[in-house]
Amino acid sequence: MGHSILSRLLQVVAVVIGIYATGFLLFVGSLPTPPAKLPKADAIVALTGGDARLDAAVALFEHGTGKRLLISGVNKASTKEELKRLSSGGRRFDCCADLGYDAEDTYGNAEEAASWTARHHYKSLIIVTASYHMPRSLRLFHSLMPGVRLVPYPVEPDGVDVSAWWRPGTLHLLHNEYLKYVASFVMTAVDEPGDGSKSGSFA
Repeated sequence: MGHSILSRLLQVVAVVIGIYATGFLLFVGSLPTPPAKLPKADAIVALTGGDARLDAAVALFEHGTGKRLLISGVNKASTKEELKRLSSGGRRFDCCADLGYDAEDTYGNAEEAASWTARHHYKSLIIVTASYHMPRSLRLFHSLMPGVRLVPYPVEPDGVDVSAWWRPGTLHLLHNEYLKYVASFVMTAVDEPGDGSKSGSFA
C-alpha cells in the first residue's frame, strides 16, 4: 500500500516537473526579437535596466517614431541632461522626453506608463525593454491599459545571449524571469484593470 502511494506521488511529481519544464522551454522559445522595420505608435515607453534599453528607445525616438518618450523607473539621482548625454539624445529629447521617477519594479513601470498614457490620450505605445523581460512587461501593461495597443521592441542586453539559454548564467536569469512571468498571471487575475488615473512624477 505504501509503495503504491509513493509510486503515485512520484508520478505526480514527474508530471508537474514535466509541465513546468515544458512551460519554461515554450517561454524561452517565444521570446520576441527586434522587428525588421521601425515600428509605429503614438509614443514610446522605455523601461530602465541597462544602457541597451535606453539607447534603443532614444534612437527610435530621434528617428521620429512616437510623439513623446517616457523613460520609466529612473533613478532619483539622475537628471535629464545626464540621460541625454548617455543616450546621445538630440533636440527631440529636450522637448518631448519625460522621466518617470516613481516606478521601482515592472508593475510600477506599468502604473507609471498608464498614468502618462492617459494624460496624453495615447492609443498605442512602443515598449522597449530586454527580450526576456518583454512577456511579463506586456502582460502587466495590458492589464492596466487594456484599450492601448502595445508594440514590443525587445533589445538584447550586453552579456546576455538568449539563443544560448542553457549556459549557467543565462539559464539562471531566464528561469528567474520565467517565475516572475508565471506570477504575473496570478497578479493580473486578481487585479482590476486600471483607468490610468493614478498620478505620477514626471520631469
